[in-house]
Amino acid sequence: MKETIYRFCIELTNGRWSSYLIKKFAYSRWSRYIIPSFAKVYKINIEEMDKQLKEYGSLHEFFIRKLKANCRNIHADHGEIISPVDAVIEDIGEVREDCSILVKGKTYSIHEMLGDEKTVDKYIGGTYLIFYLSPSHYHRIHCPATGTVTNRWTLGNKSYPVNKYGLKWGKSTLSKNYRSITELKTEEGNGICIVKVGAMFINSIVLNHKKDRVVQGEEIAYFSFGSTVVLLFEKNTFKQKGFHSIPYPVKIGEVIGELRKA
Repeated sequence: MKETIYRFCIELTNGRWSSYLIKKFAYSRWSRYIIPSFAKVYKINIEEMDKQLKEYGSLHEFFIRKLKANCRNIHADHGEIISPVDAVIEDIGEVREDCSILVKGKTYSIHEMLGDEKTVDKYIGGTYLIFYLSPSHYHRIHCPATGTVTNRWTLGNKSYPVNKYGLKWGKSTLSKNYRSITELKTEEGNGICIVKVGAMFINSIVLNHKKDRVVQGEEIAYFSFGSTVVLLFEKNTFKQKGFHSIPYPVKIGEVIGELRKA
């Protein structure tokens, strides 16, 4: 019953016009007046921001804020993987033989998420990690490892919430929401898939790095609103490191694992 009510309410508020109005307000100069309240409610660390609150011209501009230089330090050794975002790791597990993953007790199709059978086959038996970004988080995405981009593509249209309720009661949010996918080959020869999942109302995922070569810690994209990042690793190539419980809060640059040669 709760799931039915939840989905009904989301459908009522996730239409074309409601999404348009929310986006229009967030981009407007009038939205700047609620920035101080937004920062207070979500307990945002204003000491890390590269601007003062009064310098942001809109809520959207504040939401995609940058941080001061050296706020996030990267001290990873060769072969180590860092968190690509400030977020909470909501789940970690193994991709099943039927191309599915289990997140918050709900099954999601990796085949549906990636939309390409050849790509999917490489990650069967591999590891997946789910990173949830709340409105309080810094929303820029950085590269978890150094390597070469082998493919980029987008899928999906409409987006639903990806918070814990959305993951539990939503309609296959991780595999059906609008998503931007980047696959790269690391220096160790391992494949990593970075799935950036759009959130409710606004699908905007901006790719601001379009070169083929990426360096660990380098900014590659950002979300216009809160969302989720899914990392996929090939079978027997990823070893968890640095955290032992779920959910677990992480920041960009924090070591979350290490790679074995493919």
